[in-house]
Amino acid sequence: MALVVGSCASLSSCGDFLDKQPSNELSEQKVLADWNLFEEFHFDTYNFLRHGALRINNSWLDAATDLAETSFANGGTRTTFNIGNYYGNGGSGELIDTWESRYRGIRKCNWVLKNINTVPKNPRNSDEEHAEYVKIYTAEARLFRAYFYWEMFLRYGPLPIIDEVLSPDEDMITPYAKRPSTKEYVVDFILKELAECEPDLLDYSTAWANNRAGRVGQPVARALASRIKLYMASPRYAAESGITWQDAADAAKSFIDDYGTNFGLFAQENISPAENYGNALLFTTYTGSNNETIFFRNDVEINWGNISADTPVGEGGNGGNCPSQNLIDMYDMADGSSPFASYDATGAPVYDAGSLTPAINAASGYSDARMWENRDPRLAATVLYQGVPWGTMRDNSTIDVRPGMADNPIGNANATPTGYYMRKYIPASILSSNHGGTARRLWTIIRYAEILMNFAEAMNEINGPCREVYDMLDAVRHRAGITGSVADRADLRGKDAMRNFIHKERTVEFAFEEHRSWDVRRWNVAVEALSRPIYGVNVAMDGSVSRKVAQERNFVERMYLYPIPETEIWKTGIDNNPGW
Repeated sequence: MALVVGSCASLSSCGDFLDKQPSNELSEQKVLADWNLFEEFHFDTYNFLRHGALRINNSWLDAATDLAETSFANGGTRTTFNIGNYYGNGGSGELIDTWESRYRGIRKCNWVLKNINTVPKNPRNSDEEHAEYVKIYTAEARLFRAYFYWEMFLRYGPLPIIDEVLSPDEDMITPYAKRPSTKEYVVDFILKELAECEPDLLDYSTAWANNRAGRVGQPVARALASRIKLYMASPRYAAESGITWQDAADAAKSFIDDYGTNFGLFAQENISPAENYGNALLFTTYTGSNNETIFFRNDVEINWGNISADTPVGEGGNGGNCPSQNLIDMYDMADGSSPFASYDATGAPVYDAGSLTPAINAASGYSDARMWENRDPRLAATVLYQGVPWGTMRDNSTIDVRPGMADNPIGNANATPTGYYMRKYIPASILSSNHGGTARRLWTIIRYAEILMNFAEAMNEINGPCREVYDMLDAVRHRAGITGSVADRADLRGKDAMRNFIHKERTVEFAFEEHRSWDVRRWNVAVEALSRPIYGVNVAMDGSVSRKVAQERNFVERMYLYPIPETEIWKTGIDNNPGW
């Protein structure tokens, strides 16, 4: 049997430990006979961590939510998720490839776990050194396997748990067809794996050394457990999982207590808060001293070709992932006050019946005529809107979405449908020297801000608004440059109002980081959030702004879970998800 041992350097470049030469297919016998080849096979698992940019046929997962709309007519989310076509080929990068790639990753982990104790040690290593490598790689394989199973759960629900090596040339789950309960799958397997593997992973000081940047370590297991327990305590899963909000709070607090001195909210001196917020997603642990990233895919440098699809058309790009007015309406004012009167459980402001405008909080000073002024600095770090300086190729180097102007030219099918372009995750340095620059852009899976937000959400559900909730929210908001304390907000004194506020805060803090799709599901508000129209703006030649419906959306109850790929149903007879 042949085993594919890919080139880790070509995809992940996670430091010296992945600095391997490309390998062709190697036989199982060769890998089992050579510790160096076995090591390479194991490290290739890091390549199964996916990057979110353009992953779904040139679109982002958040374009399947209320946060954005892809400008591409054939964009994967536009031809599938947005119209309720969950069997469309355009969405295969998410709807089908997830099944295939995650089960292949699981098989790789199972193969490592089955064979690691039979591979002869490297002659250069002592018995003690070899035993240490075996311990660490075993723990890493268990962590990756747990993570891959978690990704499957989010999309398909509980699936057969396979802990033996199946042939990649045959059906990946036959004869496994019985589906476990949520508790059996998540609590008894995934969370148990994470708890048991954590002590054997590299400790923080070892895993976060420059030559190992991107390597998983003990904090990764704890952080992932924090996320999973928060989800399991949420309305959609709590009854089945048995996990409580106290369990979720304890998990987040344990990370803060045990690892908080190693991590923080990225903030460099002499850099604006908005830049610090943006750079938290662009800088690496060893380039820019980014202490916020916990679990991430550490990619190689990118260039213009990697961002052109998501860059304004006036800059020579193709538009791509265009933020919605729905997202813009979720940002507070810079002084920490709310621009709108009330918010619902999706985190969105409540829109007046028959109107595209939420009821305004007059005391905030907000006006639709100046909707981008004096807003939360994270807005400018996430979204490109009319008049914002950007790039080098357009007139005056500012965004101009007026009719017929640089970023909204007549006849350009890729011009933004919402009136906005994406700023977040786009390194501006690439635009220099006629788009000749390069930059790193890792894909962050978990960062420290999430741990703080996890703790705030769980504590509010336990105690309502309290000092711990205020402190966590203020830390995240103040890093971004918002002034004022959440504790001073008279509109946030009750648990329900604070819950809706936290839902809003998670949405803006983690916009385009693949949180929104799963958050609205675990909160049991996905139908409300994802069937709502996508709003946008028109900017007239005189600069006046008017709201519009940019796209209608289709989301019904059965779409909480993806359908299991049809080929798997045919081959295995496994029960499909409800409604499919």
